[in-house]
Amino acid sequence: MALDPSFVGRTYPPTDPYEVGREKIREFAEAIGDSNPAYTDTETAKALGYPDVIAPPTFVFAISFKAAGQVIEDPQLGLDYSRVVHGDQKFAYSRPVRSGDRLAVTSTIEAIKTMAGNDIIDIRGEVHDEAGEHVVTAFTKLVARAAEGA
Repeated sequence: MALDPSFVGRTYPPTDPYEVGREKIREFAEAIGDSNPAYTDTETAKALGYPDVIAPPTFVFAISFKAAGQVIEDPQLGLDYSRVVHGDQKFAYSRPVRSGDRLAVTSTIEAIKTMAGNDIIDIRGEVHDEAGEHVVTAFTKLVARAAEGA
């Protein structure tokens, strides 16, 4: 069953703040094999002009995708998550994510379309810090594959 295009433009409430910690950044950098010292060493980050260590660019995915769960789990939307694959991910930064940031995400459905029986949904996640400053926008594309024989 195709997703209802009237959901385009629907915005969900902001998430509770996520506090970014040095250890989480370090663990993430190690997991992706990025040895940039700005991700692990406070003095290096400060020498680069940051108040604390910064996170690799894809770090925010975990925060923004969790926020997109509000869209995914919306029973009125009717998305069958068992058929979903991650189609694309992009980020547009105003500044790097830093240790100590408390970030909230507001998700909006940007587009819904059906191609070859597959539902494609684009979700924009606006990430702001506690002061309301824009940090990054995450663009997530999900594809709900058509049911067998559909």
